[in-house]
Amino acid sequence: MIKEYRTISEVAGPLMLVKDVENVAYDELGVIELPSGETRSCRVLEINGSNALVQLFESAAGINLADSKVKFLGRGMEFAVAEDMLGRVFDGLGRPIDNGPEIIPEKRLDINGLPMNPSARDYPNEFIQTGVSAIDGLNTLVRGQKLPIFSGSGLPHANLAAQIARQSKVLGTESKFAVVFAAIGITYEEADFFISDFRRTGAIDRTVLFMNLADDPAIERISTPRMALTAAEFLAFDKDMHVLVILTDITNYAEALREVSAARKEVPGRRGYPGYLYTDLASIYERAGRKREHAGSITMIPILTMPEDDKTHPIPDLTGYITEGQIILSRELYRKNIKPPIDVLPSLSRLKDKGIGRGKTREDHSDVLNQLFAAYARGKEAKELMAILGEAALSDADKFFAKFADEFEKRYVSQGYETNRTIEETLEIGWDLLTLLPKGELKRIRDEYLEKYYPEKE
Repeated sequence: MIKEYRTISEVAGPLMLVKDVENVAYDELGVIELPSGETRSCRVLEINGSNALVQLFESAAGINLADSKVKFLGRGMEFAVAEDMLGRVFDGLGRPIDNGPEIIPEKRLDINGLPMNPSARDYPNEFIQTGVSAIDGLNTLVRGQKLPIFSGSGLPHANLAAQIARQSKVLGTESKFAVVFAAIGITYEEADFFISDFRRTGAIDRTVLFMNLADDPAIERISTPRMALTAAEFLAFDKDMHVLVILTDITNYAEALREVSAARKEVPGRRGYPGYLYTDLASIYERAGRKREHAGSITMIPILTMPEDDKTHPIPDLTGYITEGQIILSRELYRKNIKPPIDVLPSLSRLKDKGIGRGKTREDHSDVLNQLFAAYARGKEAKELMAILGEAALSDADKFFAKFADEFEKRYVSQGYETNRTIEETLEIGWDLLTLLPKGELKRIRDEYLEKYYPEKE
């Protein structure tokens, strides 16, 4: 029998203290009943003796300390999962908000999931084609990888996120591909953009969307990525699907964590974020991966806006430690109208070598990738030198590289948000750009590939 408590002694912001409770556990769900009959949800944050500190999912307005009742449900937060989730839109607490029917659950899963045993993990080694050349060609995404996108305020990460969700697929496999898209703390305008974009392109049929808006409570923001990952784990490991999870914006999630931490009067860490920010982010990111003896997998692209474009800020800094690389968006390229403005030089996919080559993309991929990186880096240096000393100070070879850098940004990186390039098209554009350089400068490509793939000029 569920016991009711009328012992609410204090409400402070999103927190409420309930005294004299029995057998209540950390993370347990509760329901508050107001004198009007209205109910609100809460969750246990802390147990101190017989006192329970609970966190409200909704506003505290109207809670009368004397007349309101609390009952604890004896379970943590769960999400009802079924394959019918595909094509549906949920809020941050897993409730349908698309006017569709309730999901008839195949099972109910705890949203905190179970940690993946390291010995049960399988190594990521299969190429995922996103259709974006700067990712596929140079910073390849591999199935089971965690590859974040580091953006800045005002940069078009939403367009890139929608493009990747729309276009991504695993080549050479018959397994079903699904996308779980979680928007955390976004505006109505952004939410409308994502939903209408997925509906316009038909991508919503293979997508599960979770929408947490900026005016929703902070606690909902904390549960949204966990709801999304619970859905992803079910599709991947129960239904054997390849699942791509896109979380945007992790910065809003960390801000909500800081807000709750401050309300609990915890000792702040760097920049006011709680000292357990690293552990908390890891509990989300480490739910991605592949499991042995399971055909499905979870690949994750967390997107975060770096406050003041600062890569050393705690959120991108800690994310970089936990994940396998980063894709960085550049304000300078955005000003040049490069779409998407991916800065390929500081970007990195630590697992790219595992997902490219013969049988995965193409045998020449690694050599072309290395040559394009080297040529673009030298071209950028030549342009910096030209800005200081003038064009006359450049050697003939440096002039070729400077021209290459401009063409590389225009033709390879900039492709718009509607163009879906195959890996073959990406590699052919790379080869075409390399014809701008003297053949003798292509020192990172093996002779056999030069003979086979180098386009002969008319």
